[in-house]
Amino acid sequence: MTQAIQKTLRDSAAMRWTALLLLALAMFCSYIFMDILSPIKDLMQETRGWDSLAFGTMQGSEVFLNVFAFFLIFAGIILDKMGVRFTAVLSAVVMLVGAIIKWYAVSEAFMGSSLETWFTSHLNYIPLFDELGVSPFYEGMPASAKFAACGFMIFGCGCEMAGITVSRGIVKWFKGREMALAMGSEMALARLGVATVMIFSPFFARLGGVVSVSRSVAFGVVLMCIALIMTIVYFFMDKKLDAQTGEAEEKDDPFKISDLGKILTDGGFWLVALLCVLYYSAIFPFQKYAVNMLQCNLTLTPPEAGSFWADSTVTIVQYVIMLVVAAAGFASNFQKKAAAKYGLLALSILSLVAYCYMGYMRQSAEAIFAVFPLLAVLITPILGSYVDHKGKAATMLVLGSLLLIACHLTFAFVLPAFKGNDVGGVAVAYLTILVLGSSFSLVPASLWPSVPKLVDAKVIGSAYALIFWIQNIGLWLFPLLIGKVLENTNEGVTDATKLNYTAPLIMLACLGVAALLLGLVLKVVDRKKGLGLEEPNIKS
Repeated sequence: MTQAIQKTLRDSAAMRWTALLLLALAMFCSYIFMDILSPIKDLMQETRGWDSLAFGTMQGSEVFLNVFAFFLIFAGIILDKMGVRFTAVLSAVVMLVGAIIKWYAVSEAFMGSSLETWFTSHLNYIPLFDELGVSPFYEGMPASAKFAACGFMIFGCGCEMAGITVSRGIVKWFKGREMALAMGSEMALARLGVATVMIFSPFFARLGGVVSVSRSVAFGVVLMCIALIMTIVYFFMDKKLDAQTGEAEEKDDPFKISDLGKILTDGGFWLVALLCVLYYSAIFPFQKYAVNMLQCNLTLTPPEAGSFWADSTVTIVQYVIMLVVAAAGFASNFQKKAAAKYGLLALSILSLVAYCYMGYMRQSAEAIFAVFPLLAVLITPILGSYVDHKGKAATMLVLGSLLLIACHLTFAFVLPAFKGNDVGGVAVAYLTILVLGSSFSLVPASLWPSVPKLVDAKVIGSAYALIFWIQNIGLWLFPLLIGKVLENTNEGVTDATKLNYTAPLIMLACLGVAALLLGLVLKVVDRKKGLGLEEPNIKS
């Protein structure tokens, strides 16, 4: 009887990792849509009249409702009361609705419509929000950007809800097992979405030689439909698990406001939350401008028309090579035989070299930045496994902050010095982007598995929600700030590929410095209070 009770879906490694794959694929699709316009900022200015301020305001709107309508707090309550599977499907539906609205906003059908006329005449002044300087709209903002911002707000509600749901789902399926490895692997796969969107958003926008930014967003909408399917499949897997274990979903454990008080009065929680907002604010907003930053700092000469490097099919070839880099590097972590492990590593490295060469030959800023998550895919599982078995999570956070500072300062001062040197500039860009990606991998492998050590399991969904809410303040503010700083430091510059990015990059490096200081404080607090952040997740 005992053996029958223990043998559940959660006890099967294949089923645990299948559940993780479903959640990770949904996040993969959401990551793609999150940055669907990032690599075509220049095209948005050319075809829709979005300057840096309009672009930054629209990008920051993604988390506006999460921050100012406290939707993430409600999402955490929904998660705690209704459970993982219900919230997962709900988040996918909300993301799809927002994605469809954003697609229509940038489509040709919106241009000249009565809806465009309405948005041009309205939402130019929002009482209180304008006075506080936090309005998601402003007078003179293009109507398409306003309506896209509305859709992005809705999408953002679903996306951040999905984020806390996935974290809770992984805890449910992997607690006491390889949880840090699972979280790191989920983020590694999800971040391939960043590389995917950098490759395919410009591909679809320029497909057939006719520029259409709505095609790129339509590609994202299709992927959000796939994400919804993934969450529905997960719904039935999770339901079967509960039926096997006899456990009730979290909704039977009532939410109490007093539980939030326990979280908010915990010093360790606040250190982790503030470190999270500082670090992520220096990464995600940067992603939205990174391609344009490279366009402004690299000497890129488009390949000759009619050549192999100018043909659209090279995009598919390069993406296949990228998948080989990611798959081989990721799989090498799970090989027990040395020959298989190092063989896959060699294949991954050689494929990465081939990818970088193709990116250089294509003279494509978006293809260059697409290497951002590739090193992270390789080392995140390694780091996650290390945290599971050896610990040192707080130390990894400090190291990640140091790398972050170095990368942003390199972009600010070293990369512009190579302007005119096409080989040297691209080489510096590749190296810095890969290091930044590796820095990014240190955070999910160490930060998120630490949260269950800080709060009671009953309110872990609310704890994640609070961390994501605090993080969202930065994700709303800094895309907007980058846009404003660019406008103020580039007065009179009308060419989107001639902007000076030094000031925004220094601002992001300062966030890294603040994160570094908090990381050092967290190590001290952990040592004094015994939070266990430096201890392994799997006890021998």
